[in-house]
Amino acid sequence: MKKEDLRIIFMGTPEFAVETLQALVSHQYPVVAVVTQPDKPVGRHGSVLQPSAVKQYALSQGIPVLQPEKMKDPVFVEQLRSYQANLQVVVAFRMLPEVVWAMPTYGTFNVHAALLPQYRGAAPINWAIIHGETQTGVTTFFLDHDIDTGRIILQKPFDIPDEADVEYVYDGLMHLGAEICLETIEAIIASDGHPVSISQADFQGTLKSAPKLFKETCEINWHQSAKQVYDFIRGLCPIPGAWTTLVTSDGKESVLKIFKSAKTGRVSALPPGRLLIEGKSLYVACLNGELLQLVELQLAGKKRMSASDFLNGSRQTLGDGSFLFDSNPA
Repeated sequence: MKKEDLRIIFMGTPEFAVETLQALVSHQYPVVAVVTQPDKPVGRHGSVLQPSAVKQYALSQGIPVLQPEKMKDPVFVEQLRSYQANLQVVVAFRMLPEVVWAMPTYGTFNVHAALLPQYRGAAPINWAIIHGETQTGVTTFFLDHDIDTGRIILQKPFDIPDEADVEYVYDGLMHLGAEICLETIEAIIASDGHPVSISQADFQGTLKSAPKLFKETCEINWHQSAKQVYDFIRGLCPIPGAWTTLVTSDGKESVLKIFKSAKTGRVSALPPGRLLIEGKSLYVACLNGELLQLVELQLAGKKRMSASDFLNGSRQTLGDGSFLFDSNPA
């Protein structure tokens, strides 16, 4: 098989997927169409429709774009079939029905931002950092009936430095994802459409999942070690952001997002959630009194700022008795 024998349909929506689509185009792989999410209403009244990053790039390259509301829509399925694609590539998209993923002769493969079978699900980058992993990576696998369970084609590891947040890992895996996609297609070509792949069913050990994040998921539990809270904060930075409830000495409550913290190695006699101010530095006690320094934060209705700037504007209400409320200590 040659490169020219392929007819590829690419499926994806966010910026993460654009890197891979760009790689396919720049290496002159025949992408005959792109499937992405419908334009999203934005603006104060939702009156403006914002196209996805993938759609914007596809149109700039003259590639036809399909935007189905429902993946099982018979009209969409027939549109898809009309392109006579023999391979589909999926990056950061939604779950596909069998009528779609089974359509191409050479199958449909996905680029997943984790080393499967670990971190199956919608938020693999976030959860890998939250759990304090020192390594993650990207995986290509053939789609089947269940989410992220198909046969693995290739994997590439990526180291996670202790200070790294989601933005750092996202950028790294975005570039690595483009690389592994090209290598996977090369393997498909070299094997006449039948690359070596490995079943995930043989994995022995405890699996860690990566479910979708919700607001309640992102609330900080101060009844954990300082290291666990530190990882939780960087695992949600910059989006959606870890949050807590600030209760000031006068009893007022406000939502406080924390984007950056620092481990100190210090231990205090303070209970979890209690604040400590030393000069221009702000600390919070975690489990067993371990102190975590708060470095960058954002009070509801305010801009993101350094802890020192925050203290300059809030010192009068952050006296003795101020704390960070934990609604569900565990």
